[in-house]
Order: sequence, then C-alpha cells, then structure tokens
Amino acid sequence: MKLGIVVNDIMNEVAGYTSTSLGLEAHRRGHEVSYIGLQDFSLGTDEQVHAIARRALPKRYRTNSTFMAAVQSDEAIVERLAVDQLDVLFLRNDPSIEFFNRPWARLAAVNFGRLAMRHGVIVVNDPDGLTHAINKLYLQVFPTSVRPAAVVTRGREEILEFAADHGGRAVLKPLQGSGGRNVFLLRLDEPENINQMIQAVLQDGYVMAQEYLPAITEGDTRLFMLNGEIMEHEGAIAALRRVRAGGDLRTNLSVGGTRTAADVTEEMIACARQFGPRLKSDGMFFVGLDMVGDKVLEVNVFSPGALIGASRLAGVNFVEAVIDSLERKVAHKQRYASLTNMELATF
Repeated sequence: MKLGIVVNDIMNEVAGYTSTSLGLEAHRRGHEVSYIGLQDFSLGTDEQVHAIARRALPKRYRTNSTFMAAVQSDEAIVERLAVDQLDVLFLRNDPSIEFFNRPWARLAAVNFGRLAMRHGVIVVNDPDGLTHAINKLYLQVFPTSVRPAAVVTRGREEILEFAADHGGRAVLKPLQGSGGRNVFLLRLDEPENINQMIQAVLQDGYVMAQEYLPAITEGDTRLFMLNGEIMEHEGAIAALRRVRAGGDLRTNLSVGGTRTAADVTEEMIACARQFGPRLKSDGMFFVGLDMVGDKVLEVNVFSPGALIGASRLAGVNFVEAVIDSLERKVAHKQRYASLTNMELATF
C-alpha cells in the first residue's frame, strides 16, 4: 500500500502525535509511507496532483521518535510524487491551526484531496464530507438529545440571554478553533470579566455558547469512532478520560489536562451509536467524540489525537485497527471498482 499522510507542516510533527504512530505502524508492515505538508501540493499541466513528500529510509524503527526523526532528517527520501498514484491519502491536518497565520492553507488538504479522489485515490476522511464539518456547527446536525443546547451568534445580548435561560452559565468557544483556545465559562453571578470573555471569543469570529454540563468537573471522555462504529480492538474500546488541570474549565491535553483510563458507560455507547449513521453518510472514517455523560461536546473529524494515550491506558495498540481498516479499503477498491470514495471511506 502506498500511503500519504497530510499534516500541517512535516517539520513541526512530533513523536507523540497520532499521525506519527499511524505512519510507523504502516511502515513496519512494509507499506510506503509519505508525509505531505499543506504547502507541498501542486496541480500540473497533466491535470495530476503532485506533492513534495518526505519518507523515512526503508529501515526498521523501534520508536515513534526514531521514525519521525528519520522522516525529518537530511537523509530522508524527498521526492516529487504523483499523489494520484497513492492508494490512500490520509488527511491528518488541523485547519484551525492555520486560521490566523496561513489562512490559505486551511482548505488545501480538502481541495487537493478532492482532486486526488477523482483520480481514484482513497481519501479519508472524505473531502466532501469534511467541507460539512469544517467548524463546530457540524455538531448541530446531530439529534438534540445527544448534544448540549447551544446558540451560535456574534450578538452579546443573545449570549447573555442564553446563559440566563440555562442556569446562569454558558461555555463560550470560537466556532473555529481547537486545543481549548479562547474557551471560557461565563457566569452571570460573576459579571466582572463577562465583557472581556465575550470580546476575546468574538475576535475569532462567531461564538458558540453551549450549555454548561456540571459533570465536566470530573473530566470528559474522548471516544474514537472508526468507519462510523465505536472503535474496538482486541476486546477493548478506544477511549480515554481527560481530566482538567486545577480549576481550568478545559480538559485539553494541550493546556495541562491529564489522561486516565475511561469508564465507557452504556449511556455513552448508546449516545455514540446515534452519531454512526451520519458519520457514515458523510464518509467520516476516523473521528473522536468528546463526551460528558450522554452528551457529545465536540466532534473531531480533522486529525483527532490521543489515540496513543488510549492505547497505553488500555494495553491495546489501537493504531493497528486503523491501518488494518485502510488495508481492507485498498482490497475492497480492487474488488469493487464501482464504490465511491464516500462509500469506501467507511466501508
């Protein structure tokens, strides 16, 4: 299998990223793994998508660190490849990172991925599906019973009215963003910083004001979905619990949250299963659901991380399940030439 993994910037990748583990697992199996940055694509006069890609020398690498160091080293294989000749293009970039400094890069993977898809490359997650999920509004297409109440607005009074209708509290977050940046708990009984909070989030565009779930004080659960189903491997569910640091509202690992083993309850399973049909119809191959109780706070369809942590806590290598599935997709495509990319993405 020829696998291309798209990341924001190859030289900024680190050993602890899920994308590194995915690449190493595929490399260990003898697949050709090429990393592509968002600035590396081009469309030639031959109507083919090309990219400047980097891959590790065909050696055995024992750890993520040695593998990624090989990809980034001066000894790496650097080549201009025809993306259309890949078997799979795995879009593992985060568009929100590019929001301020490189806005031109936000949709590069989706746009070039769509072109590659039309030339027969299996592209996951499906580029057309990803255009529906480019920001947090995607959560709002799912049933109201499995998500917190929310409004999306740029109106200060509407935000305050929503908080008043929901116990005097609301979680404010930018519609575009990740990693817990500019996420605040607004409390009407603490009016001192309300204007500053609202203004800080408004700087990023539209604001999502979300119902505050008190159970978040005990952390949230990142539950992984694969092919529209709850991800399981060797009898274990791919999930981990994220616990906030001190009094911080956010549980994101990037702001000091910690990982513990997840207790995946029956209510969580029932909730996650309601997301499956829509994820499948949108070609969402690999997804992370951030859950509190029987509610999903966010749907992560662009480069969901923390799979390494889930593997360590469960004692199961969940990365194997992802590569297993990609291998099956390549085989399915050879057998069933009429399958669309969206069908293959969750087949």
